[in-house]
Amino acid sequence: MKYKMEILQGGITAVQGIEASGVHCGLKKNGGKDLALIYSCVPAVAAAVFTTNKLKAPPLVVTEQHLAGTVRAIVVNSGNANSCTGEQGIADARAMVRLAADRLGLQEKEVLVASTGVIGAYLPLEKIAAGVEEAAALLSTRGGRAAAQAIMTTDKVEKESAARFTADDGGSFILAGMAKGAGMICPDMATLLVFLATDLEIEQKLLQEALEEAVSFSFNLISIDGDTSTNDMALLLSLQGGGPRLNRQSPLWPVFKDALLYICRDLAYKVVADGEGATKVIKLTVKGALDYTMGRRLARSVLNSALVKTAFFGEDANWGRIITAMGYAGVDFVPERVDIFLGDVQVMAAGKGLVFDEAAAKKVLMQREVPVLIDLKLGTEEVTGLGCDLSHEYVSINSSYRS
Repeated sequence: MKYKMEILQGGITAVQGIEASGVHCGLKKNGGKDLALIYSCVPAVAAAVFTTNKLKAPPLVVTEQHLAGTVRAIVVNSGNANSCTGEQGIADARAMVRLAADRLGLQEKEVLVASTGVIGAYLPLEKIAAGVEEAAALLSTRGGRAAAQAIMTTDKVEKESAARFTADDGGSFILAGMAKGAGMICPDMATLLVFLATDLEIEQKLLQEALEEAVSFSFNLISIDGDTSTNDMALLLSLQGGGPRLNRQSPLWPVFKDALLYICRDLAYKVVADGEGATKVIKLTVKGALDYTMGRRLARSVLNSALVKTAFFGEDANWGRIITAMGYAGVDFVPERVDIFLGDVQVMAAGKGLVFDEAAAKKVLMQREVPVLIDLKLGTEEVTGLGCDLSHEYVSINSSYRS
């Protein structure tokens, strides 16, 4: 079914029935906002994906326990990951839930919790309690931007996306969200922290299926530095009782899946573009793969390579680093078939280097977004991943993260 898309302002609060706020409660030393509250005026169901890191932070454990029923709120802090904090960390995550539930008049099981920041420190609950009190008082349909700012750590800009999707038959819905992330980004689930909402009514199992699929082709195809966080979480709320009810046979179902992929990809791009110290976005397409898994593994191997990333920072058309990173990806491809292009400049054909215009290649590498095409000539699958270069600033940021 064909549809039209209208870009909206307001981030996650573009969805009618969602209110949000963001405040400073003292977790960040720079005085920035560090506690966000997202509130659904009506019951919602939630889908979620979490990090595959064997070390899961307590907020993920608690949130996963609350997904079975209806959800009304999400409380999030930045500046402290509440990770590697043992049983006290679990108790503190539950305390955050309790603080939000009590202030909003909800049951604890209706509140989800997330944290991001420095690993290994305990939460200062007195500060968080004051923050929850203030954030609850400031909940607003115009609070999306403040909430997006409050979940930031080393991010330079807040990341929001919202749109109304209208099908040709007149069916319409809104899908919106926000994300944070600029470092420790190589997700193997969703990534970073991502919060999404829609006014469509979708049962939880189907919502989960849609989120997992969208994540596979968006957040799971980005990399900044090759690290998978202990706190990665993506949540999608479906508000119940207001908008159209969807099932797999609904004409709007494929429209919703397209919409969800659009919003997720938009947020994923904004995360990579804001990568710590990044000066370029590398848009890498692996064409001619046998399947998604092959394409993804090759793309991630290239995008995670420090040598590839530094070559892009130096604007050096060192294509040998690309094919080398493919070679240790653990994928059974045929190097003798591979073509590689930097923009429209072909640098490798059938597994062999070409004499190419260095000036033209340099011009491509000077762009803010650098397109790279790898053609495997094996199958019909095409996978596009996003990454960034590796600069001096990345080292500076992460050499003093705790301070």
